[in-house]
Amino acid sequence: MSESLRLANLDYDVADHVATVRFNRPEKRNTFTRQMALDIATAIEAANADDAVRAVVITGSGGHFCAGADLEAAMSGRLGEGDDFAETAGDITGVERDSGGFAALAIAQSLKPVIGAVQGSAVGIGATMTLPMDVRVVGESTRYGFVFNRRALVPEAASTWYLPRIVPPGKAMEWVVTGRLVGSDEALSSGLANHVVPDDQVEAKAQEIAAEVASTTSPVSVALSRLMLWRGLEVASPWEAHAAESRALAERFASQDLVEGITSFFEKRPPSFPMTVPADLPDLVDRPAVRPEGL
Repeated sequence: MSESLRLANLDYDVADHVATVRFNRPEKRNTFTRQMALDIATAIEAANADDAVRAVVITGSGGHFCAGADLEAAMSGRLGEGDDFAETAGDITGVERDSGGFAALAIAQSLKPVIGAVQGSAVGIGATMTLPMDVRVVGESTRYGFVFNRRALVPEAASTWYLPRIVPPGKAMEWVVTGRLVGSDEALSSGLANHVVPDDQVEAKAQEIAAEVASTTSPVSVALSRLMLWRGLEVASPWEAHAAESRALAERFASQDLVEGITSFFEKRPPSFPMTVPADLPDLVDRPAVRPEGL
């Protein structure tokens, strides 16, 4: 059942088969807290469980996507105050989990395609949380910043895995070791941004892409394709991809969706695919970003 959620650090609404996740700390430029990590995971879980949702848009408010961690709260010792992060997330290799990684890997495990509408500041976790998203629409004035080394930190949110798979490794290394700001043109030419548009058109473009997914594609096929593409970056051999594709194709060829896809094509009308996610998603593809044994 579709729903709206008002969480501590974000709002979640569903309309026309698209879930919109909007950070709601504009007075703080949507700076990141551990509670925001929990809220992002809650929103992704809600979208995953809702058969009416076919795509997710994640965006900011007040002209900014996310200006990084809430450093004022961190310095004053309030970053974890009042939240349940430590208990919910647990530890990894004997230390508390990075909250950015908790959020990023929740996005990575989405069953629905995730489209980032990135405007204004996208710095630190505001940059790295976008990496597991499937499409990134970026405003002309947006500045990305992998600024960790300038704050005596290191990259987080599993970005040392994602970033050099999205942009050339040499470019990823340059951005990280210098910590300099990256403009929208460089983000586009390097593959970090899929689209660069005027600032006031960022969310509209992201919603347009989400609407195209929702109205023209099979939700089950989209989910399987997304899982296979991301999983393909983790496996060692193209034979594993070949096996996954063969299993998925065998199911798709025998599905009600295929009949509708072919019929709507010949009848020159928009498709109305009967199968939904998660209700009809077959367990055929190994999920990406699944926690390995021992970690």
